Amino acid sequence: MSPRERTAPERSGQRGATARGKRRPPSQADVAALAGVSSQTVSRVANGSSNVEAETRERVLSAMRILGYQRNSAARALTLGRFHALGVVTFDLSAHGNARTLAAVSRAAQLAGYSVNVVCAEEPTGNAVQQAVRQLTDQAVDGLIVIEAQVLERPGLDVSSGVPIVVADGDPERRYPAVDTDQAAGATAATQYLLGLGHRTVWHVGGPQDSYAARRRAAAWHVALKDAGAPVPPLRSGDWTAESGYRVGRELATREDVTAVFAANDHMALGVMLALREAGRAVPEDVSVVGFDDVPESAYYAPPLSTVRQDFEEVGRQCVALLLDQIDKAGSDARAAGLITVSPQLVTRASSAPPGPAR
Repeated sequence: MSPRERTAPERSGQRGATARGKRRPPSQADVAALAGVSSQTVSRVANGSSNVEAETRERVLSAMRILGYQRNSAARALTLGRFHALGVVTFDLSAHGNARTLAAVSRAAQLAGYSVNVVCAEEPTGNAVQQAVRQLTDQAVDGLIVIEAQVLERPGLDVSSGVPIVVADGDPERRYPAVDTDQAAGATAATQYLLGLGHRTVWHVGGPQDSYAARRRAAAWHVALKDAGAPVPPLRSGDWTAESGYRVGRELATREDVTAVFAANDHMALGVMLALREAGRAVPEDVSVVGFDDVPESAYYAPPLSTVRQDFEEVGRQCVALLLDQIDKAGSDARAAGLITVSPQLVTRASSAPPGPAR
């Protein structure tokens, strides 16, 4: 072999180039050399192993960033039996709670070193859910989170995924591990608060009947009134929108016996307050209004809205923690019943007060 033949590849290798002259991507050996560690140590850091000292781990990560080293996710999955990806099935991302829960799931997953793939099912039917699950499992995920899964109530529905499933705000049959806001506690607190202010009863603007959360809130409102010996007005239902709250509010505004309204979410409460104001009924002087969710705008309604705050961030964190626990227990019964409840908080503002003297 001539000197020219011998030195050309060597020079090419020193430049980190391929045979075609393109720069090759950095390898674990390159990272190891820059960090002053073995390739095995780089591999342990890349695979998230815990048996690496913090200072060494940071040195390796720093070398990865400097060189632009990208871990081979496919190889890592073959080694660990994991893809470090979670799937999320949801239905209506325009709904405040669903969007907030999804955002919290994404943040918690990222902190745990997982990516998130999302499929929004077009409709809450068994076929749509199964199609969404198949789409996500085809993308190679380690587990699934299903948000507000009323469809899971249907008898005989089998969501066969081959991976663990955790449900957020749904599945009353508890066929899957679940995380849920304590809907009943929140609705009870709102109803008892208004009764405690001196109102004879509390009218309720409920959410859609196909919503598990809406039904839980309505049932708790009903029980709270019965337990207090208060009259139980007929339930009025909306669809979570301010427009539907406005429609119900126009009817309630014509009734002089309405002095307190508990709406199943803040957007419907906003619609109720507009209808009352247009009818000449002042809030809270004539009618007190309490919502549910504590959307960021609720503190700036006119007047600021008393409401029940849901901790969507905690729901998302708990969903990811519960799912990762299920993934770690591979081979065990991933459908074992389990429920984590997150407590809501009553937030009182200027939309609620004792009934006026004429009431």
